[in-house]
Amino acid sequence: MKATIKGRYEGETASSALATLDVNAGDVNLKASMSDATFAKGPSFNGLVLSVDKPGSFIVDYNVPKKDFRFQFMNTVKVLEKPVSLTYVHARGDNRTALDTSVALDPVNKVTMSYAFGSGNCKVKYVYAHGKMRRTVIEPCYDVSKNVWDFALSRKFEGGDSIKATYQTSAKTLGLEWNRDSNVNGCFKVSASFNLAEKGIRPKIMAESTLNYEISF
Repeated sequence: MKATIKGRYEGETASSALATLDVNAGDVNLKASMSDATFAKGPSFNGLVLSVDKPGSFIVDYNVPKKDFRFQFMNTVKVLEKPVSLTYVHARGDNRTALDTSVALDPVNKVTMSYAFGSGNCKVKYVYAHGKMRRTVIEPCYDVSKNVWDFALSRKFEGGDSIKATYQTSAKTLGLEWNRDSNVNGCFKVSASFNLAEKGIRPKIMAESTLNYEISF
């Protein structure tokens, strides 16, 4: 059994928290996630989501207050000796259906595509991992429906630290992110976003910390 507590603080909004409890039940995992709204005015079902997942196969989420199901199915097939990963997602309440595919051309090159049924939104992304250790990743992404490009550049370091820069062309938004995932120094994320279209550029800051606990009986 594993428990996770995540705290989040954004400069212009109030802080929030999220707690999850994972239980391994053989081939499947059972998870309950609770937002701070679940306990804000006494225990309630607000913000409570129950999940069942089998790694690499399926995930089923049930949002208790909304009485809404979300289904996700995953599979991998081979096409011309290349592994093709397929992910099908359907959210009943939002009436949203999407299909994600990814093809690993070789250890350093990968192409992914996501398509949303109904809206017709389609994005194609090329992922290139540079260097012998493949710690630098370049990700240009083309939004077919909007006819715009987005870009991401990330770098991993020894010790669990990583930095990432993103740029959204349509929104003219620059994002910077610092992540640390370490059993010794803890896990946290600090990010900032800049709207370059504004006259006076004011960054939006967000900080997020995560605590993991192993519970045994």
